Amino acid sequence: MESFRFIFMLTKDDRTVEHALTVVETALRLGIKDIGFKDIGLPIPALQRLAEVIRSAGARVYLEVVSPDRQRELDSVKAGLALGVDCLMGGTHVPDVLPLLEGHNVAYYPFAGHVVGHPSVLKGTPAEIARNAAEWAAHPAVAGLDLLAYRNDGDVPEVIRASCAAVEKPVIVAGSISTPEQIEVVRRAGAAGFTVGTAVFEGVFPAKSAQLEDQLRAVMACCKTAAALK
Repeated sequence: MESFRFIFMLTKDDRTVEHALTVVETALRLGIKDIGFKDIGLPIPALQRLAEVIRSAGARVYLEVVSPDRQRELDSVKAGLALGVDCLMGGTHVPDVLPLLEGHNVAYYPFAGHVVGHPSVLKGTPAEIARNAAEWAAHPAVAGLDLLAYRNDGDVPEVIRASCAAVEKPVIVAGSISTPEQIEVVRRAGAAGFTVGTAVFEGVFPAKSAQLEDQLRAVMACCKTAAALK
């Protein structure tokens, strides 16, 4: 069984941070093996360098597509494929993206449910979101789902449980996670992992200090606790 995944996003407020190349060195030194960025915030050449640094350290590279515009989303997917990312997360135009993935060895985790705006917000009931998750998961090229559970104004644990129960593929909960309690909710509800970005850059995750390294260590400790509870 795959371990509970912490994906560190080099992002704040749904944008890749300007100092991502500096930050990523700290994450890699701590042994974080799943690191991502978004298609908004830095130019493609900078993202290329970022991907190279992450990959050369033996970590997996994630690109989360958050552009609400269809053409911008498709352009971002193409850029991600050119960057050679290991995982494409997000995006809402799944039928348009699927043909672009042919011939590429990339894990595709589109958004589940009705996602709008930037920063992204998840609309709908747990049942509606789960139905959409099942629809996308039925495609062989879809490896899993990107679920913005904490960007929904409903029953967050039920949103996660319903989508996890509806699919046999991994569900990653992304967006607005800032406490160990939220991470435990994600684990208990059956998700395969979660992303954290903004919280550590703002220094608000409960930790020894607001410094980046202490923030990341605190998030990593939550994963160790989750592993011990399995």
